[in-house]
Amino acid sequence: MASNRVRLRQLHKALVPFMALPLLLTLTTGMLFQFAAAINRANDFLWLLDLHKGKFGQINLEFVYPILNALGLLTLVITGSVMWFQSPSRKRRNN
Repeated sequence: MASNRVRLRQLHKALVPFMALPLLLTLTTGMLFQFAAAINRANDFLWLLDLHKGKFGQINLEFVYPILNALGLLTLVITGSVMWFQSPSRKRRNN
């Protein structure tokens, strides 16, 4: 059981650096585009939508970027939740 906890923590720890930047980029570009749309300036900021969808200049990841983002976030949520529910301090509070 302890080795499973270690593996879970290692997976979570390894995935965080790779997922932090894409998730922050997606969050920021989506939010900024919504602000631009709210002030009727969406046409001036269509480049934000390109970044939001995964189109980075000549590199077009529009097909896989959302899938990888979703799978990475889902994995982080699941591994983080499992670690949180297995934490010793949480077990002590419930007893």
